[in-house]
Amino acid sequence: METSPQSRMTVAWPWIATAARLGLAAVWLVAGALKVGDLAASARAVNAYQVMPYDTAEVVGAVQPFLEIALGLLLLIGLSTRLTAAISALLMVIFIAGIASAWARGLRIDCGCFSTGGELGRGEDTAYGIDILRDLAFLALSGLLVWRPRTRYSLDGILLGER
Repeated sequence: METSPQSRMTVAWPWIATAARLGLAAVWLVAGALKVGDLAASARAVNAYQVMPYDTAEVVGAVQPFLEIALGLLLLIGLSTRLTAAISALLMVIFIAGIASAWARGLRIDCGCFSTGGELGRGEDTAYGIDILRDLAFLALSGLLVWRPRTRYSLDGILLGER
């Protein structure tokens, strides 16, 4: 008995969404873990964008790694997947706008996405185009999870009585 393409997609979507959820969880966990050990450097990275006063950048830089880790953990266990993905998407839009703004204003900084960021040293080049493309891919993963939040091996599934 042959299955229809629509039926195959119905079976495949939860697995595709699971891969997206776990991939995005890894992104947030790695990004947060790389920053959480040096919150002052995280604040300097936020401040390097020159879009807010230093005191505000300091608070944002201190909170951001913990937010990233929290998003990663929620996605890893699959709890409130749609909401977590929506927050992830919002943050990706903010990150993309920040990188594009830095690029447009001629700032020479490391985005700080997977590092402590800050101003680049002599001879170091920016990678804004690659950073934006990478974040667009993460935005797409977030969007997929907002659209199709039902995944395998998730607390959402257990709480909703799904298999």
